[in-house]
Amino acid sequence: MPRMGKVGVLVSSAAALVMLTSCGASDAPDAAMATTAITTADDARLAEAEQRAEKAESEAAQQAEKLTQAEERASEAEAELEAVKAELAAAEEELTAAEEALAASEAEAAEVVAAAPEERPAKADEQAGSSGSMTVAQENAARSARSYLDFTAFSRSGLIDQLEFEGYSTADATAAVDSLDVDYDEQAAKAAENYLEFTGFSRSGLIDQLLFEGYTQEQATYGVDQTGL
Repeated sequence: MPRMGKVGVLVSSAAALVMLTSCGASDAPDAAMATTAITTADDARLAEAEQRAEKAESEAAQQAEKLTQAEERASEAEAELEAVKAELAAAEEELTAAEEALAASEAEAAEVVAAAPEERPAKADEQAGSSGSMTVAQENAARSARSYLDFTAFSRSGLIDQLEFEGYSTADATAAVDSLDVDYDEQAAKAAENYLEFTGFSRSGLIDQLLFEGYTQEQATYGVDQTGL
């Protein structure tokens, strides 16, 4: 009886061991499936994060390119503005120089007229177109006009203005100037040459300057043409 008891114990122990082993084997597939599911979810989140990062990087690159283009346009606009300012400054310098040259010429002409004797030979009066129909003031204005023309070039309106500046009335100055036989085309050519000797001008700029001095469009164009500009 005691021997049979030991055998029974061994059999029971073996059966229990088999049952435990069976339970462990059945749990292993569940654990593997859980691990696989976790890995798949992590991979999906990682892929999504990478996509978002790539999208953000692409948008940042586009914004950077737009910023670069905007900076280039701003730089070009600034350069154009500086060029316009430089051209304007050059034009103002040319105009100032021309006005100074004209003022100097007129001042010198006024000095010549002031220093000239009041009486002129009768032949000179005849060449000036003086006649008995002109008043004394008009004849004096005509002599002054001739003196100015001997010194520098004048347009018709410019010569009248100069005589008015000297105190002659508009009527006397006009009558005096119209009594003279003046080729204003040649006066324009002389004036254009004087300006070019003093400073530089473009063709259109020199024509505009002569127009400003009172020459007609035709006279100014003729005068500039004679310079070869």
